[in-house]
Amino acid sequence: MSEVGSLYIISAPSGAGKTSLVAALLAQVPQLKLSVSHTTRAPRPGEQDGVNYHFVSQEDFQNLIAQTGFLEHAQVFDHFYGTSKAWVLEQLQQGQDVILEIDWQGARQVRQAYPQAVGIFILPPSKAALQERLQNRAQDSDEVIQKRMTQAVDEMSHYPEYDYVIINDDFQQALTELTSVLQARRLRLQVQAQKQAALLSSLVVS
Repeated sequence: MSEVGSLYIISAPSGAGKTSLVAALLAQVPQLKLSVSHTTRAPRPGEQDGVNYHFVSQEDFQNLIAQTGFLEHAQVFDHFYGTSKAWVLEQLQQGQDVILEIDWQGARQVRQAYPQAVGIFILPPSKAALQERLQNRAQDSDEVIQKRMTQAVDEMSHYPEYDYVIINDDFQQALTELTSVLQARRLRLQVQAQKQAALLSSLVVS
């Protein structure tokens, strides 16, 4: 039996530092891939199609929904986001661990379709810190920031639906904790029994 990778759902309110943490995690953990979501929103400065997101039209997105092409999809603010079902399942079957950066709506859909998915929620150390981070981005107006703060409070209320909660107060500490979750999952008996089958067999044969 070939080793099957683990599927991780990582969610957080906007400004909690999720994107930076995931980027650092990907840089130091092998056999780990980030799923690139489809979205109907326009690219932000510096974003690339196929790298940050697959940017598609509303019509193309709706067609993919009709074809059951998404593992999950959700509306966030005024735009749609979705995760390619075929790509994720292919990576898992190849033994790759996969990260989904999605919100709680998408997370619920993924858990229904793939119950063994592991949920991790990233929280800020306080509301004040979260608002300061959003303001320091210098990307949005005060009105948009307040809208994001209101949305963040709603998003954060869903943290009990996840398996792990990490407070991103100190970035390195949060990264260490996030890495520890993945390392511990990879040391589970069922994973090691497949990955180290020959060694384990030889150790218990007299």
